[in-house]
Amino acid sequence: MTEATIEQHRQWDEEGYLVIEEAIAGEQLARLQKAFSYWAAECKSDWIEQIERGKESPTWYDIPDVLEKDNVFIDVVDHPSYYPLVKSLLGGEAILSFTPQLRTVPCWPVSYTGWHPDGEATDVRRVKMQLYVDDVPPESGEFAYLPGSHLKKTNTGYRTGRNEILEGHITFPGTAGTAILFDNRGLHTAMDNTTSDPRRSIIMGFEEALKDPQPSDQFTGIADKLETSERRRLFRLEKL
Repeated sequence: MTEATIEQHRQWDEEGYLVIEEAIAGEQLARLQKAFSYWAAECKSDWIEQIERGKESPTWYDIPDVLEKDNVFIDVVDHPSYYPLVKSLLGGEAILSFTPQLRTVPCWPVSYTGWHPDGEATDVRRVKMQLYVDDVPPESGEFAYLPGSHLKKTNTGYRTGRNEILEGHITFPGTAGTAILFDNRGLHTAMDNTTSDPRRSIIMGFEEALKDPQPSDQFTGIADKLETSERRRLFRLEKL
């Protein structure tokens, strides 16, 4: 995919989200699923131990230190199916906001989160993304968004009941490899999962590069894997 089209920019500006089907597919999707499954199983006992100590939630789990575990988790950050689009939405350059979150949401009668924004309308522009690792059918904890809510200076639509009551929201069931880009200043959530399967996704965040941000040591652990200047800029290892 190349830069965002006029129509994509219009939808992004007005509604705050875009969907890319089959963003990851074929052998790369199979490799991603295999690596996700392997590391989730490897780290499961530590997660359960932390739950027993009251330090982790039983309703969601992120694999720790993912970028150092398998190169496929690095490759999906700047994947050509959506990264040029991300840069276009952010004015031409993007930097990574946080370490990608490889999230498993176990079956639970009520969603682990309610409607919320990640910031205010006046904050720096950011593109957040949900990348489905498996098929996510309706009522299986799919992502949901309230179109246009990113334009409000303040958002007061926090959950007062179940997630489905927020008027005007859209849910996003999808197949494995689907990428959902959204302005994180808008109201979003994960719906309740009424199925017998956990939901697995990768959550990523990008932000516009303002005032020539200085390099960071957050991603120095994978510096030897970032062989191009563009990747090193994305991961804040070089100045823009």
